[in-house]
Amino acid sequence: MKRLAFICCLVLLAVPALRAAGKAKPVVSILGDSYSTFEGYIPAGNASWYATVPWENRTDVVNVRQTWWWQLINEGGYILGVNDSYSGATISYTGYNGEDYSDRSFLTRLPHLGSPDLLLIFGGTNDSWTGGPLGEYVYDNFTRGHLYEFRPALAKLLTEAQNRYPGTRIVFIVNTELKDEITESIVEICTHLDVEYVMLRDIDKLAGHPSIKGMEQIKNQILQYLKK
Repeated sequence: MKRLAFICCLVLLAVPALRAAGKAKPVVSILGDSYSTFEGYIPAGNASWYATVPWENRTDVVNVRQTWWWQLINEGGYILGVNDSYSGATISYTGYNGEDYSDRSFLTRLPHLGSPDLLLIFGGTNDSWTGGPLGEYVYDNFTRGHLYEFRPALAKLLTEAQNRYPGTRIVFIVNTELKDEITESIVEICTHLDVEYVMLRDIDKLAGHPSIKGMEQIKNQILQYLKK
């Protein structure tokens, strides 16, 4: 009897440990622009701002471990799913100089993110920089013409994200130094569609992009938000 009781105690003690060991880490996918790129860690053909050898010394970030998303995944206890980021990409189909960016837009790349538990969307910066059309707040009956305007394109993006990834926590990351109308539009649309968003603040940058210090600041602010 004593031996049986001892074995039962061991089993009871082992069950919580086995459960903890068998619990999978949450998978994080990222849909982004240059801020979330690093050469060799994004889909082939996607333009990258960050690499091991920076072009014209435009950044001090030269190691993937210095990126905000690598640090967040490492420190937050996550697993990387897909990082589909593309330097210069816009949420809408309107790119720089009025060019058609539908081939690289956030909307076009949305279906390629695997099966994440958490989806981080970090965009709007290039839409702010291009000066493309803002459009009206539209939430259904989207036409192709709507997708060349920021507000309808963002509403379509977030609606499609909710439809394609049911059960996935979706968080939109709002950059600093955007045009006021871009920031206000993001907040309005996220609120309307009940999508979480985190407002970044005081990010250190070089050539308009996060430096090593800025990457750490982004990571810290997003992790702090996610742990609330």
